[in-house]
Amino acid sequence: MLIADLAAKRELYSQYGSPCSSLKALMADGTSAVLLYRLQQLLARIGLAPLALIPHWFNKILNGCVIGVRAQFGPGLVLIHPVGVVVNSAVRGGAKVWIESSVVIGDNRGGSPVLGDRVFIGSGAKVIGGVRIGSGARIGANAVVLRDVPDGATAVGVPARCVQTNEGSP
Repeated sequence: MLIADLAAKRELYSQYGSPCSSLKALMADGTSAVLLYRLQQLLARIGLAPLALIPHWFNKILNGCVIGVRAQFGPGLVLIHPVGVVVNSAVRGGAKVWIESSVVIGDNRGGSPVLGDRVFIGSGAKVIGGVRIGSGARIGANAVVLRDVPDGATAVGVPARCVQTNEGSP
């Protein structure tokens, strides 16, 4: 999964016209947070959940990022700027989920979000409760998502509402 995570980071940089080597992706802001998350995920998966708290703690201290030990994301996870990111342990995310800074993805009344593939969550957004964010969806900066967002939709505002649907968007 680490290879896919680095490939997704290279893809992000290439969208802005900047060629990106694996070394640049590895040294980029947010990559250490993803590496520490993948380590805590591995430790929890092999039955060493108490040890998973060590990289969890380092992520909090070094990156200002808290991702629950049991949170699950597919390959291609990108934390563009990890500071202020908080993800509940029960969150499930697909492949190529891209998260900006100060994003909260959390529980409400026992339900946690499920994110599809190729989801982008803008800076300061909150995704709360047992909502489903469809594949290819984009959540705008500072949006507060309390309802499902369909595949390919863009959601903005407080509370968030869908303003556009583009099937097959990245």
